[in-house]
Amino acid sequence: MPNHLEILPVNPADPLAVMPALEEALTGQRALLPVPTDDPARTNLLRNTQGVGKPIEDDVALVVSTSGSTGTPKGAQLTAANLISSADATHQHLGGEGQWLLAMPAAYIAGLQVLVRSMVAGVEPEFLDLSRGFSVAELAAKTHPLADTGERCYTALTPLQLSKALSTLDGIEALRRFTAVLVGGAATNPQILESARKLRINVVTTYGSSETSGGCVYDGRPIAGAKVRIRGGRIYLGGPMVARGYRNLPGHEAFAEPGWFATSDAGSLHDATLTVHGRLDNVIDSGGLKLHPEVLENVMLGVQGVTGACVVGVPDERFGQRICAVYAGSVGVEKLMEAFDELPRWQVPKELTHLAALPLLGPGKVDRAAVRDLFL
Repeated sequence: MPNHLEILPVNPADPLAVMPALEEALTGQRALLPVPTDDPARTNLLRNTQGVGKPIEDDVALVVSTSGSTGTPKGAQLTAANLISSADATHQHLGGEGQWLLAMPAAYIAGLQVLVRSMVAGVEPEFLDLSRGFSVAELAAKTHPLADTGERCYTALTPLQLSKALSTLDGIEALRRFTAVLVGGAATNPQILESARKLRINVVTTYGSSETSGGCVYDGRPIAGAKVRIRGGRIYLGGPMVARGYRNLPGHEAFAEPGWFATSDAGSLHDATLTVHGRLDNVIDSGGLKLHPEVLENVMLGVQGVTGACVVGVPDERFGQRICAVYAGSVGVEKLMEAFDELPRWQVPKELTHLAALPLLGPGKVDRAAVRDLFL
């Protein structure tokens, strides 16, 4: 009997409840679509677009949805070999297996991989109850007993979680006790990374996606088995962790070459180290000049007091697109505008707005469409 895709409800208050089903998926007995129980709208969207109840290839263990900002989420078909090769390579890069603290939603790939790594290591992970949000106090309470085992211990955070943890002494002391703290899902404020390093916290930046079983490039270098190349400015990722394609978009061009995934990101390689410049579909064309918004966002994030930034292109009759930006943090607009003095005049935002918090989409990702709507 062929496997049929099944819904796997993931409760943020009790994510370890999915472990038995996940083990069955990794041993070829089931094919599962993780969905968040705290987001009924997304659950229904995934149920209606990912072929739930329909036959699926026997070696597909999980269909993990992307958190794309527009349209229908894609469903990356991940085999047990994809997931386990990623987990093994992560442990190899970090120096060995260890205890894991799950601090990210387990309905998404970053959280799921914490569970897979724990299963590969033969340990039961500790977890945070995310049903009421991320708590630094709970992070500290769960970290110290884990570290007191004397074994290696790891966690994975979003940039926003890292920033929040670094804002308190309890959070800093907790993060210091981890052998490594993986940070990914979005670009990390360089100020935050520098602060973590000064505080002797071993932060490892990661780059990857659902299509690559999670992060496969750590601190700019591919982990064991992973491969990186640049074609026409686009980043391509290869290796045993690359998905078998999309469940709901068979034959998609992103998987045109077996074993490789064509990302939507622009990047460059220097001395075998990858630098990600930003998403190709985010490029702003203003008056015939092209800008990766991430370049301007990094300038803004380099200003003391800025905790978040997002730059978008908004339709404009004169320029084609005008550059607009929002930011969060304690700095005033006038002070932030001074940071643009060294930039070409055309790159300076035509509109700049301060927000209490940036709108988010998925774990730690800024909702660019929502930001764009603010200026329309």
